[in-house]
Amino acid sequence: MLLIGLPGIALLILFHYVPLLGNVIAFKDYAPYLGITEAPWVGLDNFRVVVDGDPDFVNALVNTLVISCVQLVLVFPVPIALALLLNSLLSERLKRVAQSILYLPHFMSWVIVVAIFQHMLGNAGLYNTWARAHDLPLLTIIGNPDLFIPLITSQVIWKDAGWSTIIFLAAMSRVDTQLYESVAVDGGGRWRQLWHVTLPAIRPVIVLLLILRLGDVLSVGFEQIFLQQGPVGLDASEVLDTYVYNRGIVGGNWGVAAAVGLVKGLIGTILVLGANKVAHLFGERGVYSKW
Repeated sequence: MLLIGLPGIALLILFHYVPLLGNVIAFKDYAPYLGITEAPWVGLDNFRVVVDGDPDFVNALVNTLVISCVQLVLVFPVPIALALLLNSLLSERLKRVAQSILYLPHFMSWVIVVAIFQHMLGNAGLYNTWARAHDLPLLTIIGNPDLFIPLITSQVIWKDAGWSTIIFLAAMSRVDTQLYESVAVDGGGRWRQLWHVTLPAIRPVIVLLLILRLGDVLSVGFEQIFLQQGPVGLDASEVLDTYVYNRGIVGGNWGVAAAVGLVKGLIGTILVLGANKVAHLFGERGVYSKW
């Protein structure tokens, strides 16, 4: 078993842990033509955008937090609700068909997903073309800064909610059917079975995924947002991931971009450890057991 796991461990170390050494450029005035070793040390100067509150950084941070909070409230519960609905279906054939339809968008790239939404809801999209032909009001969704957050939230739900139900369905499949029968014998209907059997059974999984989501709260999807920044503008769409790209790769401020990425990773780690500690206080195992 250990030999089988060695290739995976080697890949993990090579592509995830070794690159962490590159974070040293956060403390250097790095330039590609100099290399990491030749770049001069600048200490904590690259972190001034964080400490001094650079307007572009603050805008990216605020947008990131708003989008993360909205998606945490609106996106996270959707897979749970879908899994409960799928689990309640009595016909196995209907359940498999519904699962296949819900899983399909996950395998599409963000380029395709964004293109579909643009072709459906854009100024020259299907709806607006049909609305013009029938003298109906047009929808200004694509490129509207005020509707950018609802737009990307709906895209995330459409693309990934179905795929995320797999974990919850797997947890539900482990529930002893005799528990449902016991509730039914006591006069409990489907809602009682759901409340007293299903939800307690998947609660550890919900807590675990919520903790992991909190650790990723400052990452809201680079590709999805980057593909739609042009029509909307940076004021409404700039997030930390795109800020790192625009400031580092496009702007050439590699050290500053690395510093922001390092701070983002540090905050994510703190959030995971803190959320896990809270889970222990409520009697849940969380990501790891209590020390």
